[in-house]
Amino acid sequence: MSTAMRNTPSPTSAQGRGSGGETTPKPQEVLDRAVKAPRVIIDRLRPCVDDGRFPAKGVLHQPILFEADVFSDGHEVLAAELVLRAPGHDGARRITMQALGNDRFQARVVPARVGRHLFTVEAWLDTWASYRRGLSRLHEADKVSPQDLAEGLERVGAAARVDRDGAVRSLMERLTGRSREEVIALLLDDGVAELMSSRLSRGFPTRHPYELSVDVERERAGFASWYELFPRSAGAPGRHGTFDDVVSRLPAIAAMGFDVLYMPPIHPIGTTKRKGRNNSLVAAPGDVGSPYAIGAADGGHDAVHADLGGIESLRRLRDAAAGYGIELALDIAIQCSPDHPWLREHPEWFSWRSDGSVKCAENPPKKYEDIVNVEFYNPGALPSLWIAWRDVIEKWIGEGIRMFRVDNPHTKPLPFWQWLIADIRSRHPDAIFLSEAFTKPAMMYRLAKIGFTQSYTYFTWRNHKEELDAYMRELTQEPPRDFFRPNFFVNTPDINPPFLQTSGRAGFLIRAALATTLSGLWGLYSGFELCEAAPLPGREEYLDSEKYELRHRDWTAPGNIVGEISRLNHLRRENRALQSHLWYQPVRSDNDHILVYARQVPGDDVLILVAVSLDPHATQEGTFDLPFDALEVGEGGALESEELMSGRRFVWHERRQHWRFVPQEMPFAIFKLRRAGGVVA
Repeated sequence: MSTAMRNTPSPTSAQGRGSGGETTPKPQEVLDRAVKAPRVIIDRLRPCVDDGRFPAKGVLHQPILFEADVFSDGHEVLAAELVLRAPGHDGARRITMQALGNDRFQARVVPARVGRHLFTVEAWLDTWASYRRGLSRLHEADKVSPQDLAEGLERVGAAARVDRDGAVRSLMERLTGRSREEVIALLLDDGVAELMSSRLSRGFPTRHPYELSVDVERERAGFASWYELFPRSAGAPGRHGTFDDVVSRLPAIAAMGFDVLYMPPIHPIGTTKRKGRNNSLVAAPGDVGSPYAIGAADGGHDAVHADLGGIESLRRLRDAAAGYGIELALDIAIQCSPDHPWLREHPEWFSWRSDGSVKCAENPPKKYEDIVNVEFYNPGALPSLWIAWRDVIEKWIGEGIRMFRVDNPHTKPLPFWQWLIADIRSRHPDAIFLSEAFTKPAMMYRLAKIGFTQSYTYFTWRNHKEELDAYMRELTQEPPRDFFRPNFFVNTPDINPPFLQTSGRAGFLIRAALATTLSGLWGLYSGFELCEAAPLPGREEYLDSEKYELRHRDWTAPGNIVGEISRLNHLRRENRALQSHLWYQPVRSDNDHILVYARQVPGDDVLILVAVSLDPHATQEGTFDLPFDALEVGEGGALESEELMSGRRFVWHERRQHWRFVPQEMPFAIFKLRRAGGVVA
């Protein structure tokens, strides 16, 4: 729960006589309040989530832009400071905010600490800057009077009387005996302006009455590449795999550039009503069942399936993965098989029918006979059930796991998640929770607000130019930008996207290019690199789904896109502009099948331009605008460009450029642009 207060003042008592019997304030009271009200207005602080009720999100070492509207009556120059308190620091850091125009001020901060940062804004009338601006305009019009100069000297004198280190007295000495033009030049000097603005008293200083918060998390909260696999499929054909078998896959996974290895549930699997292949209701002898039917006689969510090699095998995998720079992520699925020990030990945590049977999970008309749900609000479940789930996560944190993908969190109570994540992160601020909630936007966004670090998204179903651009604008230009971190998975064991079922190799390249260059977070389920797409007829599911059987693959099969994925992940690591979704800038192009966008870290002199053909079947070509202005390229200037997939280099002098995409060759291009020749606008 955010400790920040609301961004807007609490409502005052109603005017006139209301239902509570309030009386109309006396005229003198109204006047007294008005006289004491701030003259300088500070409004619309950002980042801000729901008026400060929830913390905004930030990532370690990635810039955060703090903004506010600052305005007042009259024509005085205003100044503003960001007042930032980082965790572990007693004092506040003050950072000068820059005027963007139209009363908007901004400060760019690169956080160096993980944890809750509190901030507010102070603003005032800058009396010296106001004087200096007026003097400059009079000087340009050749209308500076002796009194205008005397006013400036009086201000310098006032500052000299409270001089702390002699700097203003030194300025007074420099002004003495100078000619009129020399005095004007000194009074307009940038260094003098900085000195005087810091020494003169601030006019009508105002502090925004509330502190807002930003929760800064470690780098992998905002920049990571996820690879999902079933450990049981890692063994030799015909044999159940173990975590030790997964170790042998690590070199290939690391070579592709993935730094998170995510595994579906690794716990004992129930036998009662076990599902067979392709989700059949009857399991044949030897069928391994769904790993989401968690729990058997040998344990539940805190145990490891014996056929996976047990806890020692998991520890060997954890340590081996760390040697490759890969972190393990586990699946937290809050559901049980009918064989889970909790049904015997804690029957009060479940819903029972009148005939004494436990109610299976269902989403009518679907029923999941091999799964039962816990009941969070059963009288006997409060708070013991909640604590039990917290302890499950603590168990795996104790094994060195800090990343968790949470299955269907939108079907569990929001107060539970808000408490659990806050409780875990109070002791383990490096814990990361990925929300797998493919549901309506309000719920997806609320889960992010209450603590989930990352979120699955609608990206999987956004295939056309207009809808991709609209979705990116929503995530980067509307309120979600402050709290919602999208993880662009291109497929999952549950989702075989229709686009991939019919697009062939080119379609897999298109989706990989979009995911890796639109978001700092992306992931794939193994088999994507082999362009696997065989569907259940008429469904967006895989034929012979790995959720219900072992699946052994030839990782060197012809037509794979391992090389392209490796290159894309390498480019993400080498280019900061590809490490967050927030820096998306749409670029105009004249072909509705080609999406073009720029990626640029605020303040950088390098820009990444991505152009993707969204047509996996036919050649597409078109023209697009180069972002000359974003790189401050003036008239007659040029851009140096390198196409990063091929290494081809160009110098572009024209703002309009043309490109041709052949899907059987490469349906996308990634350009690294920088200003050529030093010509600045």
